[in-house]
Amino acid sequence: MEVIKGAGEYSPGEPNDWVEQFASADLSVGTYSIPVGGVDDQHPHTEDEIYVVQAGRATLVTPSGNALVSAGSVVFVPAGEPHQFTEITENLALLVIFAPPYGSKA
Repeated sequence: MEVIKGAGEYSPGEPNDWVEQFASADLSVGTYSIPVGGVDDQHPHTEDEIYVVQAGRATLVTPSGNALVSAGSVVFVPAGEPHQFTEITENLALLVIFAPPYGSKA
């Protein structure tokens, strides 16, 4: 067992701050923070991912649909699907789970 400290907590560092807090052979966990009014500049990932919104409010835009997200929202984005958080009206803190681990299928 391991307690993953800081996972999902908003980080006011650099805009679009990504911090990986844990990785194993099968998955990784990190926090993605985007400030209010920020622009999400991420690209499709080679791994499946789950976003758990810890704080904030935004719209997640993908080719398969759009979703308004806020604290408590949980969203699955399959590997390779383009996606972007838009209309960020509150500082956004996302707990992100990648399987397999982030960057492992690059």
